[in-house]
Amino acid sequence: MLKTHGCGILREEHIGQTVTLAGWVNRRRDMGGVIFIDLRDSTGIAQVVIDSGKNDVDFPTAEKVRNEYVLQVRGTVDPRMEGMQNPNLPTGAVELTVTEINILNPSKPVPIQVDKDAGEDESLRLKYRYLDLRRERMQRNLRIRHAAIKYIRDFLDQRNFIEIETPILFKSTPEGARDYLVPSRVHPGKFYALPQSPQQLKQLLMVAGYENYFQVARCFRDEDQRADRQPEFTQMDLEMSFVERDDILDLIEAMTIGMVEHTSVIPLASKEFPRISYRDAMERYGSDRPDIRFDMELVDLSDIMKDSAFKVFASNAKAGKPTKAICAKGCGHYSRKDMADLEDFAKKQGAKGLAYLAIDPKTEQVKGPIAKFFTTEQLDAIMTKMGAEVGDLIMLSSDDKMVVYSVLGELRLEMGRRLGLTTNTSLNFCWVIDFPLFEEGMEDGHYAPSHHMFTAPQRDHIPLLDSDPHAVLSEQYDLVCNGFEVSGGSIRIHERPLQRKIMELIGFSIEEAQDQFGHMLEAFEYGAPPHGGIAQGLDRLIALMAGEPNIREVMAFPKNQNATDLMADAPSFVVQKQLDDLNIAHAGAAIEAVEAAENGE
Repeated sequence: MLKTHGCGILREEHIGQTVTLAGWVNRRRDMGGVIFIDLRDSTGIAQVVIDSGKNDVDFPTAEKVRNEYVLQVRGTVDPRMEGMQNPNLPTGAVELTVTEINILNPSKPVPIQVDKDAGEDESLRLKYRYLDLRRERMQRNLRIRHAAIKYIRDFLDQRNFIEIETPILFKSTPEGARDYLVPSRVHPGKFYALPQSPQQLKQLLMVAGYENYFQVARCFRDEDQRADRQPEFTQMDLEMSFVERDDILDLIEAMTIGMVEHTSVIPLASKEFPRISYRDAMERYGSDRPDIRFDMELVDLSDIMKDSAFKVFASNAKAGKPTKAICAKGCGHYSRKDMADLEDFAKKQGAKGLAYLAIDPKTEQVKGPIAKFFTTEQLDAIMTKMGAEVGDLIMLSSDDKMVVYSVLGELRLEMGRRLGLTTNTSLNFCWVIDFPLFEEGMEDGHYAPSHHMFTAPQRDHIPLLDSDPHAVLSEQYDLVCNGFEVSGGSIRIHERPLQRKIMELIGFSIEEAQDQFGHMLEAFEYGAPPHGGIAQGLDRLIALMAGEPNIREVMAFPKNQNATDLMADAPSFVVQKQLDDLNIAHAGAAIEAVEAAENGE
């Protein structure tokens, strides 16, 4: 080894020892005759001192050193001078007095600062990701990721789960997002698909008799990007045979609690994970991924509206359309401009406008553009029902229920952000259960699955598939943390007739079902056991545990918002010879057109 100790290992018990360190120059301070270097490796930072007054020191070499040079230094561990200790550094009580210095590799001036976060544009950080990853925060994040995944593997191994890898090259089947396709050289005109998830394969493993399966799986989806989405991502994939819903929920709860306690920098709010029905989540929070860090729940005011003089809301109430509201504590002082901004925000969520009432903090009277449409008794009833006090702001929405949910659900989160209620000071988990099997409405005369087509209906709801499919509840369940879905799963369909019926309801003909899923349908005829599972989104969960705003901060080499790898310049064009090998038609004209468009021609 080129070093005897890690830089971050040195402590007072090493004083007097001769050691060799190797690492990167984090900072360099030339004090005129004495050079101080903070030397960094994967274990931490040590202060090394090169004194020109020492006869056996190669001081001219030390003078050449700059930030991010790779050094090897040898010397004696000494205590730091009185008053010079650094209590914020684990090695802050000692320093290395250098007797030998060797430059292993110089460095050009770096385009981003490594010793601190200088707030560079993310595109610059991603272009020089190998430098960005040297930063302490990024090193910490990837260590959290490693520890979390190791905890999962150990936890499941102790419970008789077996990790089984499934293929990356598989069959293209409709699973909700666009597939990434891979052309086959040996089968001209045919394509593999990169898996959106191991869903079908893990169910087939249940048929194969592996009752407790898991996998840390790479998944691929060609969809538009956002802060918590990447074209390739990692999930903990799990499936079990002969289980019911609560068996899986209890297992994942225990695993998640242990993982957070062992690896997270953000503490767990509670070991009790509330179980909220989909209906209650929508009614109370306007979302199926409720952020339970704060209250400000949606309250139904329809009974008051139907007798009011506010014609729009009154007619909606009589037509069965809900009127709901949220109460933002202490926001009654908001100006007209503030409310105009909130109205613009609400319109982006589908609202036609934004109705509001406020209890003036000075006069203690109810004010607002719609206040005149209500009697004193009605206003008192609204305030009582909302739990409103002097200085509070009430925002109302009346429309089709999904519009109301969207508008007030997003307004609730926006007000939570404005009021500082959504800071990442703790991790607040809850389960959402009892989802509808199908989305509301129809698509081309067919039903759309709420989760995916392999999700089982609740057993006592199966008869409703013939009479009222929209009333059928499913065995789907989602784990939500701080307003983000971090896990999703279900009890699966394991009988061919039921699976076939669901496929018919969502619009698959017998021929299409056989072509796309014949392997599964046939497998179900060979003694498929009852089974269920879940997939836990590790990138999002680890980002929450690390207190990071998006999943790119906990991935080594992520793509940007346009699904581009700025470091490697991918995706990129390939030479025609490669296309010829894959029996893909000449792409020269298309390439020229793209290049012309990029050049503004």
